[in-house]
Amino acid sequence: MDTLTPAEVAEQLGVSTNKVRQLISERKLLAVPGSGNSRIPADFLQDGAILKHLPGLLTVLHDGRFTDEEAFEWLFRADDSLPGTPVQALRDDRHTEVTRRAQALAL
Repeated sequence: MDTLTPAEVAEQLGVSTNKVRQLISERKLLAVPGSGNSRIPADFLQDGAILKHLPGLLTVLHDGRFTDEEAFEWLFRADDSLPGTPVQALRDDRHTEVTRRAQALAL
């Protein structure tokens, strides 16, 4: 998995590094577990922006009592029924199915 530093993410988003750290603390972005806030998956960005439905999905997972580690693992776990990973489905604009699955897990 390719990862970026907060400074690299800030450059792509056109914001400050502090803003990237704020996005992580607000759960609009998720850093790689165990990296502090120092590594963010490159897959969370697309066309110079945060994946359109990622912040909402992170909220659904958090509200469903997922820890950051569990949410991260779920986002990158291959699922043959999607196919691919939930993150790949988001990148392919199949957010409705991914969000539905996250909501079902939260019940």
